[in-house]
Amino acid sequence: MQPCQLPPPLQPGDSLWVILPSGALREHDRFNQGVDLWRSQGYRVVLSAEYDQRWGYLAGTDAQRRAALDQGLRQPDIRGILCGRGGYGGTRLLEQWQWPPQDPPKWILGFSDVTSLLWSYACQGLAGVHGPVLTTLGQEPDWALHRLWTLLAGRPLPPLTGLGWGGGIAEGLLLPCNLTVATHLLGTPWMPDLSNVILALEDVGEAPYRIDRMLTHWRTSGRLQQVRGIALGRFSRCEAPEGIASFTVESVLRDRLADLGIPVVSDLPFGHDGVNAVLPVGQRARLDGNHGTLEVLT
Repeated sequence: MQPCQLPPPLQPGDSLWVILPSGALREHDRFNQGVDLWRSQGYRVVLSAEYDQRWGYLAGTDAQRRAALDQGLRQPDIRGILCGRGGYGGTRLLEQWQWPPQDPPKWILGFSDVTSLLWSYACQGLAGVHGPVLTTLGQEPDWALHRLWTLLAGRPLPPLTGLGWGGGIAEGLLLPCNLTVATHLLGTPWMPDLSNVILALEDVGEAPYRIDRMLTHWRTSGRLQQVRGIALGRFSRCEAPEGIASFTVESVLRDRLADLGIPVVSDLPFGHDGVNAVLPVGQRARLDGNHGTLEVLT
């Protein structure tokens, strides 16, 4: 993987385009709270005409959601794309998708199912941001919001601290993702080259055996052996059903990752159901498995 180009820093007054590339909107109050937070920073937030459509569990047909993304990318006054929520459906957009030329590139912000867009964008050499969607932004603490505004303004980010598993120090290009979505990108054209990468993983609502199955697939495909380090965020609501014999998700992560001979840091503050500190895609980073830190390098 090659370093990704960050868009120019945002300034108050810049226009941001809202889409829902995946699931249909359900959390209207939280969505509006997220829009208000962006506007409180002086940004002009523009809702695409298709943002609140419904087609089954999706926020409109593939054609509608694809058109909304394309419209935002092609408007010269739009400086960034804000994803309203995750869910499922982003990968469907990529089946007939060509990223339009961008000069300069635009910011794309989201996480969870938005992994599909972030990784496809990275394959074009362009950096998105793994961070809160509009329906989760209002639950972020002040320091995490400050980190978001700091990144968008082009200023250096402070390191994140978790639990170091050892393995020394590695530098590489940061590639954050939702594990389930990224697993389903294996073998597709939207899977970035994992050499020279620090892989940052999070997930939600997956039983330990399913986490095991996915990581075993990564191991047996040879993909995990390519990365320089692994940063683990939150694996929330990943407990086994009550009354069923199981490993914990923590023990599964240890079993599947600790023997790779690379730095691993867990318990970092990103992912679902808690603080979701922003991580820029395709930027140089340092992972310290001894001291448990993840630092984005300038």
